[in-house]
Amino acid sequence: MKKGCKYGTHRSIEPKNILPQPALKISNDMSEIYDNEILIDVSALNVDSASFTQIRNEAGGDKGKIAARIKQIVGEAGKMKNPVTGSGGVLIGTIEKIGDALNGKTDLKVGDKIVTLVSLSLTPLRIDAIHSIDIDIDRVNVSGKAILFESGIYAKIPSDLSENVSMAAMDVCGAPAQVAKLVRPGQSVLIFGAGGKSGILCCYEARKRVGPTGRVIGIEKNPANIERLKKLGFCHEVLDINAKEPVAVLNAALAVNGGKEYDVSINCLNIPDCEMSCILPVRDDGTVYFFSMATSFTQAALGAEGVGKDVVMIIGNGYTRGHAEITFGILRESPELMKLFEEVYC
Repeated sequence: MKKGCKYGTHRSIEPKNILPQPALKISNDMSEIYDNEILIDVSALNVDSASFTQIRNEAGGDKGKIAARIKQIVGEAGKMKNPVTGSGGVLIGTIEKIGDALNGKTDLKVGDKIVTLVSLSLTPLRIDAIHSIDIDIDRVNVSGKAILFESGIYAKIPSDLSENVSMAAMDVCGAPAQVAKLVRPGQSVLIFGAGGKSGILCCYEARKRVGPTGRVIGIEKNPANIERLKKLGFCHEVLDINAKEPVAVLNAALAVNGGKEYDVSINCLNIPDCEMSCILPVRDDGTVYFFSMATSFTQAALGAEGVGKDVVMIIGNGYTRGHAEITFGILRESPELMKLFEEVYC
């Protein structure tokens, strides 16, 4: 086997010798793997929400056109990196082969089922066929192959959770894990896209972390999601308001928080132009966490400067230590969330 770079630069074609995520094109030749790669037999992709929404809108909701666009992207780039959003997603599959250099260095074995926890925007991927697309949950069922680099992270499918629940949860596991790190007892937390998959996990974790003296406020526009949030009771209040209208968001958010600014805001939306709505309601020295891959960090940085907001802004790194275990733990703790994931996201 040929020797590969830990971070996958050996797969970069255009430009050569750079990291695979920013590369325009990488090799998805699966005929021979490098000594530090893991070959995966892929069964499904969970496309990043911002990416899938963009492709779906571009295709007018037509599944055939969505499939064609996904195959086009992967065919041209060797990976599922949406050229508009720059984001990818995760995959589920079965370990088919492990490179010689990884013997004794990994707990994986041939036949293990895993969810990758690195973005499809850097994962060498070959799609042989797209069998079906579930528009409601951003799921693409495929036959294909993928490569996990030596530095790549993953989660084995737990015995007490289904493959579909595991995949749905791991697609967004960085968000609630970051909430666990950021939110403290007694704080007020504002969550955008609170009724979506990542948002609802964040609401649960935030409510747990703020304790009896804190407040969690959700912002959501989808009527079904609003009803779901109210029924679950993870939020003290749910605001039905357009997240692209920052002054309206500011006024409504302060009104339900006793006129006080928030300690933390979390963006779990899959649409752009919501940066200032997340920033304006937050106090100086507060934290704004942009989990959404639709975020413009230029708009966020210049916008905060323009309104004189001295806030800490965190890029939505999908990885934080223990993120898979934290998210699996949430599902085990909450029968309501487990039922929701089984009914809605599978």
